[in-house]
Amino acid sequence: MFASFKQNCLVKFWSPMPAIIALGVMAAYYFGLTGTYWAVTGEFTRWGGHIMNLLGVDTSSWGYFKIIGLQGTPLDRVDGVMIIGMFAGALGSALMANNVKLRLPQSNIRIAQALIGGIIAGFGARIGMGCNLASFFTGIPQFSLHAWFFTLMTLVGVWLGAKVVFLPFLRSHTKLQKVSAQKEIENPKDREKTLFFLGILVFVGIGIWIAYLMMFGAIPEGKKIPILGIAMLFGVGFGYVISRAQICFTSAFRDLFITGRGVMARAVIIGMMVSTIGVFSYICLGMPPKIMWAAPNAIIGGFLFGFGIVIAGGCECGWMYRAVEGQVHYWIVGIGNVIGSTLLAATWDYYSVPLATSFPRINLLESFGNYGGLLVNYVLLLLFLGFVLWVEKSYFSKNKGFERA
Repeated sequence: MFASFKQNCLVKFWSPMPAIIALGVMAAYYFGLTGTYWAVTGEFTRWGGHIMNLLGVDTSSWGYFKIIGLQGTPLDRVDGVMIIGMFAGALGSALMANNVKLRLPQSNIRIAQALIGGIIAGFGARIGMGCNLASFFTGIPQFSLHAWFFTLMTLVGVWLGAKVVFLPFLRSHTKLQKVSAQKEIENPKDREKTLFFLGILVFVGIGIWIAYLMMFGAIPEGKKIPILGIAMLFGVGFGYVISRAQICFTSAFRDLFITGRGVMARAVIIGMMVSTIGVFSYICLGMPPKIMWAAPNAIIGGFLFGFGIVIAGGCECGWMYRAVEGQVHYWIVGIGNVIGSTLLAATWDYYSVPLATSFPRINLLESFGNYGGLLVNYVLLLLFLGFVLWVEKSYFSKNKGFERA
């Protein structure tokens, strides 16, 4: 019985639709319990700020950190402990599934793509005030118009990036070698058992940390629960689900344009539909949504982010779970993300007014009324879903030899 449970729930990859719907539900509850949305690149930008401070650079006058804050450390910030939880959840999942192995990039071209694409995506995410999460998957359910601007331009960036990655100068020229026999792995069962045990240790360790935060963590003013413990617990859940279902927003929309496969894209939209009603209920109970400027920065950021993630080969969710699986390529993508977001923070003051802060923060619920804004958001999501279905149909009508996923 345990063997069946292990294979179906802990080893076998999950279907994206129920997994992303679960993420949408979790994201809504996360907002309701912590007061913030599921997001990662803001914290990566803070990591860059801490590194700059260690290098002797004074970031106290940087306007971007006055917006997102740089107080404390990742160990005492909600986003910080949540991301630690995500890495732990993804690592534990990969270990228990015997899916951890050091894998090096196969060409210098791939290394350059990982770094440059990561930098472009990191810069784009932060100028747009969010990545595939805060300005897309969790931004749209917040009823912020900027998220729709960002999402539209992300699709444009992904489409262009999908064209660029097939240019001859970006294609890897890996040499194939003929082998006489398949290489045997020594004691594969022993390795599988060892990694499974290490995965259990990861979850035990992070569970102890969460229990400590729950019992002894500070309770912020106006809250009745230990937010840091809650944030880390949700982080573990987020990381585990994206790892088991291999959730990557890059592949969701890149594959839509390249192969016509919209399985992941459809799941993402349905997940946002589910999350939207949950977030709406909390907003009606008095929780303020996260609304950003509906401005050129969201348009520019969305385009750069979409283009960058395709060049790099992974978005924020995608590179995080792949990095803990041992794929060095995505370590480089992550480094690029931190570099790009830090560059944005360092240069923000030069263009923030004409591109962002002089524009209004548009809340659809305020513009159309509560139920009107809810209706508008759902209409836009249905149009988005219709677009995905149209792209799928168009692709397969041109390539009748392929079957739709």
